Amino acid sequence: MLIPKFKTRLDYEKARVIMQPTFIRVVDNIRKIAEDSAWEITYQEINEPFPSYIVTQKKGDTVKETNVWKICFQVCFKNYVYDENQTVEIDDDLVNNQGELNWQKLEEKTKYIITNLFDA
Repeated sequence: MLIPKFKTRLDYEKARVIMQPTFIRVVDNIRKIAEDSAWEITYQEINEPFPSYIVTQKKGDTVKETNVWKICFQVCFKNYVYDENQTVEIDDDLVNNQGELNWQKLEEKTKYIITNLFDA
């Protein structure tokens, strides 16, 4: 799992504000969508390169594993791609320059990404 490289110091500061709420919204949306689907969900705790969880989706013979922080990065950052050379920018629709979260936009984007994770 790659640790993001921030384009600006302000993006880093905004990430400090938004990451924990994003993590909570991601886990909650995984739970909600899993309850209404045929997917079986489990979590595995990992500690490298930093503490996280792998969410495993299983349906029949299909098994998908995704790092929860990777999902969070997709929510928080504009056009996030798993690439060590990429610098990341906070999605400004989610948090303003005063550090205030837009909870509605956070929920909408999280639900969209989690839905795609289950549909893919």
